[in-house]
Amino acid sequence: MAQRPQHVVVVGAGMVGLATAWFLQERGARVTVVDRTGVMAGSSRGNAGWLAPALTLPLPDPAILATGVLAALKPSSPVYLPPTADPRLLAWLVAFARHCTPAKWRSAMTVFSAANREALAAFDALAVEEPTKHADPFLAAFRTVQDREVLVEEFANVAALGGATDVELLDEASVHALEPALGEQVSCGLRIRGQRFIDPGRYVGSLADAVRERGGEIALASVEKVDRQGAGVVVRTSTGTIAADAVVIAAGAWASRLVRPHGVRAFVQAGRGYSFAVRPQSQPRGPVYFPTQRVACTPLGESGAEDALRVAGMMEFRRPDAPLDPRRIAAIVDAVRPMLTGVNWEARTDEWVGSRPCTADGLPLVGATRTPGVFVAGGHGMWGIALGPLTGRLVADQVMQGRTDPLLRSFDPLR
Repeated sequence: MAQRPQHVVVVGAGMVGLATAWFLQERGARVTVVDRTGVMAGSSRGNAGWLAPALTLPLPDPAILATGVLAALKPSSPVYLPPTADPRLLAWLVAFARHCTPAKWRSAMTVFSAANREALAAFDALAVEEPTKHADPFLAAFRTVQDREVLVEEFANVAALGGATDVELLDEASVHALEPALGEQVSCGLRIRGQRFIDPGRYVGSLADAVRERGGEIALASVEKVDRQGAGVVVRTSTGTIAADAVVIAAGAWASRLVRPHGVRAFVQAGRGYSFAVRPQSQPRGPVYFPTQRVACTPLGESGAEDALRVAGMMEFRRPDAPLDPRRIAAIVDAVRPMLTGVNWEARTDEWVGSRPCTADGLPLVGATRTPGVFVAGGHGMWGIALGPLTGRLVADQVMQGRTDPLLRSFDPLR
């Protein structure tokens, strides 16, 4: 049996990387986390913060192709593809389209159903000061019953594959009684039970504190290369080299360059999401989802400066370091303006763009690479927050105990 690693480097200080570090510590490892810009600088900070197994679904969806490729070229489209000649992006898009079929979606959803059953328990295992919040109510709101049927049918498909969603149909009076902040154009809704949410900035920051308090180091440096050296690994950074027994690469949308030398051929494409904050006259009691518009709204706090509603949306396939495009923010505002009341949309703050790491088949890349001692934890698309702690637990078990959970066969980065 191989010797248990004593020192493990984690590349990336977002939710996935820090959860991995925490579980590695729990299993006895000394941990060094390295990130080029610091804690939660990627897609972790400004996202909606939903821990919603009911909505943690494969990104490659037949509905995306059903809306047509031309629709995705419009800047106002919830899924936006800027005109590009980037050969890697074009190849990724072709592979992504091949997975937007009912059969491929069902196959991926079977895997997601298994992961979703364990996701919240992994949050409960983390000992951090910032709590998760029960989402009650958690509402999906619609203009028409026909729009609602799209999500109802999707939940039925999930149930047929082993998922379970506790959903209540709401008429116009019921949905407005539960959430007075909804606009006049909302005519019906769904109440989804058993979900949670967090303020991702506060939660991931608290997780970083927990890693530090247990002796972990979080270093600011760019990782240039990871090599096997003797019986261990060496991580070459902009500030020097770090020798360790193992390394977990959790670098989000920037992972491909680091993992490719270790046999991981799947390209991780940035699917950029946008968000901003507003302060409505009446703060929603819980998260509100507008599925047709693909906009997520999350109440972040209860008083003072924290009394903000985060409004998030968009899936923009572009290079991860591209600047924020104000047209994406405007598109979200135009989509959600009729659906909420009492909001000064021009007084928004904290405009943000973050790059989600997306794989063509919609499944994460988690587990061992071809190089002994080098592991990957990433490629979660929109679900790095929701599945981050579960990923951390799975990869820590593999690194420290050589245990390969059945889920890791589906998440195999060498597939």
